[in-house]
Amino acid sequence: MSTKDHIIQVGDQLIREKGFNAFSFYDISKKLKIKNASIHYYFQTKTDLGVSIVDDHRKKLHALIKVTSVKNPLIKLNAFLAIYSRIKSEDKVCLVGSLATDLKTVDARIAENLSAFANEILAWVTSILEEGKQKQVFTFQGTARIKAMMIITNMLAALQLSRLTNEADFYSIQKAIVKELKIKR
Repeated sequence: MSTKDHIIQVGDQLIREKGFNAFSFYDISKKLKIKNASIHYYFQTKTDLGVSIVDDHRKKLHALIKVTSVKNPLIKLNAFLAIYSRIKSEDKVCLVGSLATDLKTVDARIAENLSAFANEILAWVTSILEEGKQKQVFTFQGTARIKAMMIITNMLAALQLSRLTNEADFYSIQKAIVKELKIKR
């Protein structure tokens, strides 16, 4: 992994642990045992780093969408839910949820990039639900977009709330989401 990728990885970790406004390049330099100047070589400002972190997540999302594009809607939904399972297994919170709390205080470039990322997630989950309903794999009331928002917000909240309640609650919520969508045969 390159130094730039390490910086992005540590910045991502710090955003999820402390929030965007609560860490500095110094925190990254301490963790990586490099000089601040090395970080500035790749990222002139903290905003540049924040944009790169969100971009990294967007690239990963695009790769997942592409690799699952020919799969059935249930596999696509499970791939989406697996993102949150991985975050949970790493004892982290979602980048969107973490940065959203700092939205009013971050540079507009980060806010715009985060908004685009959140809307890409929403569009993907909405398309999964629409396809699932059309292929009679899923059933739900209301629009696919609103149902997608309900699923996404459930996963965001489950990550955080299950840290305070029973850890199994997270997985129970995931199972309930799938169970409620699947058409009983």
